[in-house]
Amino acid sequence: MKVCIHRGTKQIGGLCIELEHQGARLVLDLGLPLDADAALPDLLPPVAGCRDADASLLGVVVSHPHQDHYGLARRLPASTPLVLGAAAERIIAAAAPFVPGGVVLRAARHLRDGVPLEIGPFRVTPYLVDHSAYDAYALLVEAGGRRLFYSGDLRAHGRKAALFERLLARAPRGVDALLLEGSSIGRRPAEDRVPTEADLETALAALAQATSGPVLVGASAQNIDRVVTVFRAARRTGRLLVIDLYAAAILAATGNPNIPQSHWDGVRLFVPAWQRRAIKRQRLFDLLERHARRRVFPEDLAGLAPNAMVLFRASMARDWEEANGLAGARLVWSQWGGYLNEPAAAGLVAWCNRLSLPFDHLHTSGHAAVADLQRLAAALTAKRVVPIHSFETARYAEFFSKVARHNDGEWWSL
Repeated sequence: MKVCIHRGTKQIGGLCIELEHQGARLVLDLGLPLDADAALPDLLPPVAGCRDADASLLGVVVSHPHQDHYGLARRLPASTPLVLGAAAERIIAAAAPFVPGGVVLRAARHLRDGVPLEIGPFRVTPYLVDHSAYDAYALLVEAGGRRLFYSGDLRAHGRKAALFERLLARAPRGVDALLLEGSSIGRRPAEDRVPTEADLETALAALAQATSGPVLVGASAQNIDRVVTVFRAARRTGRLLVIDLYAAAILAATGNPNIPQSHWDGVRLFVPAWQRRAIKRQRLFDLLERHARRRVFPEDLAGLAPNAMVLFRASMARDWEEANGLAGARLVWSQWGGYLNEPAAAGLVAWCNRLSLPFDHLHTSGHAAVADLQRLAAALTAKRVVPIHSFETARYAEFFSKVARHNDGEWWSL
């Protein structure tokens, strides 16, 4: 089996890994680089079959529903088979009407935890993992008697941390190469303890208890673990979780009845002005009707505010301000701090400053700490550890043995 990492040996995001055996090829992830515009046509890697149909490309396997892993799949020829999780497929489709460049991907086959897929000469076994994206997988790919393990994106401190421990317990043996993500390397000292979602829940509940008005939590609706954390903190403090239609659609798309839903007693739906316009423009009336059971309206916000914990984004600021719902409010940024340097988030900070709203940062990474990556590498006992999905791939030898660095576009054999 031959391997080429077309993008990812020196950066986070935009992943694309091409595998070849006996003339047949398979691609793992086809991501949009974090700093790129999806509309640019020259972002596709030089993989035969990405621009024009090629029968030797047997499929593209998407590890999880984050744009930096699937964002360029929209540009594939319609005949190219896609393989991804069923919930991931639904989440991507549910997000499409609400996000710039939204797309609906149609899977030819679905990933299922521990169930091998035979794709030509390749055998792909998915391992469900703990990550900030729902329905995320690590992948074991076997062909020609060789075994490659691709970590995808994963962590060990989320609400599905048991999945990481299970992966260690059933780690495949005889792995020839481990393609190991290292997003956390260089972002924080390797010895630091990473906060868990339970830690965030406790901290958020404490902030809510000290806040007389609404607690506005700037978190991604697609970070399902974080939504659960916010809901649990709200419940601990006697508050209602307020979500928008986008979040309601994403939560329903998980298909998991244990995830907070728009019809739950402790949840309220508020549709901000921009979404009301989108509903009319895209005729999403059926979607709204499905989630309108506990809907609240602008005139309800001021009364609801003292008991509200809001899954919030900058596009809701005007709605809450015009509804006089911000007395005693606090904003909690619950995403990576680096996003605060981007225009939308910087505008949100300026808005808080203008209104004298307290601003707090509570977050934990969607990626494994270095110590947990070391545990995974030790469990797999791979013949080589290949750095990927990191800006610090030159530092892997500080933390792992048997490191084999490769460059983007370089072909190598197992």
